[in-house]
Amino acid sequence: MTDIRSDRAGPPRVVDEAEAEALVRGICFKTGPPRFLGVELEWLVHDLQDPSRPVSPRRLAAAADRLQALPLRSLITIEPGGQLEFSSRPAESLTACVEEVSADLAAARPALRSLGLSLAGYGKDPWHPPRRVLTTPRYRAMEDFHDHWGGAGRTVMTKTASVQVCVDAGHEEPGPLGFGRRWRLAHLLGAVLVAAFANSPLDGGRPTGWRSTRQACYERMDPSRTLAPAEDLDPRAAWAAYALDARIMCVRSGQGPWEPPWGLDLRGWTRSARPRPATAEDVAYHLTTLFPPVRPRGHLELRMIDAQPGEDGWAVPLAVTAALFDDPVAAETSYRAVKALADTAGQEPAPRNALWRNAARSGLADPELHAAAVACFAAAREALPRLGATPRVLAAVDAFTGRYVDRGRCPADDLLDRLAGEPVPESKESTA
Repeated sequence: MTDIRSDRAGPPRVVDEAEAEALVRGICFKTGPPRFLGVELEWLVHDLQDPSRPVSPRRLAAAADRLQALPLRSLITIEPGGQLEFSSRPAESLTACVEEVSADLAAARPALRSLGLSLAGYGKDPWHPPRRVLTTPRYRAMEDFHDHWGGAGRTVMTKTASVQVCVDAGHEEPGPLGFGRRWRLAHLLGAVLVAAFANSPLDGGRPTGWRSTRQACYERMDPSRTLAPAEDLDPRAAWAAYALDARIMCVRSGQGPWEPPWGLDLRGWTRSARPRPATAEDVAYHLTTLFPPVRPRGHLELRMIDAQPGEDGWAVPLAVTAALFDDPVAAETSYRAVKALADTAGQEPAPRNALWRNAARSGLADPELHAAAVACFAAAREALPRLGATPRVLAAVDAFTGRYVDRGRCPADDLLDRLAGEPVPESKESTA
């Protein structure tokens, strides 16, 4: 990945509009044969004995400190609401990624249990209202900015969690593994992943009417930073235009709060040089505040999957997504399966179009998404042995497919059934 930071030994490098655009274009898609895979796991932190009991900021800070002191290979960070994120190292195989993250989680869970805490796999906290526990200038400014658009941004910041799968951008050339095809695939397959793995149907202990309330929140946030870029442009041109036209969330300052410059986008900042000239570091920082469903960071970061139930539920979306992107046969099969979904999506960008709304609201109860999911999961299952998936990963995918995909269900349906006092379908327990 191209480093766009200014030389730390000298003054920050001021950039104009053309230079800012060139910087964004230069780092968004790093092309070549797909080699690496990664995952970022966000977890809610709950009281071990009573998950509905709020966890104090002091206990959340102690949990973060305890995990950061462990010799883990994943990077551990704390999110604004106290969620814990495990970011894997780039792995050269699915097996390596699963095994390394599994080992880190196996070490982390006993450490948290000793504090009376546990990692909870929900896409959105089912009980607690939004509450920010981090007081850094970034998150103060982010909360102020989001509140300008309503309460959805604060909810996403502080009370949601996800499985973010990271795949390489792909070849420069066209074809099933070309970056243009993978970019397009991500935005259609993304709706299928939302539906299959939806796991956030509750707010304050009550149904919201959405299988993925987390995903529904994104469409109610600032559209300049949460919608997908235009589809009628080359992906690099589309992302550069998107980044330049996105509103500035905050202007960093060494003194005082980081104030949101209301109404100012990156393009306007580079043209006006107000409230101060924009630098290469400002461009890089601005990119970290953009939250579309698929974010190009050299690789593709798929951000639409809710956190999953169970200790190892996260391995299923990781395995399925890896297979559908990195196995050429599965990539071609899945692209054919989801291409027909474009008619439902229409011209509106994700996640505000009809396809993504259907996915967030209905999960796999939507017949069109259910049919696509059946085809995609079958293609992934056939490809996984070719990717060297272990028997344990295969068993986890089989169990998820039998429990949810084959029945037109998603994890959110289990939560809704329990709330209604209805029996939840059984499945064979498996671990990855």
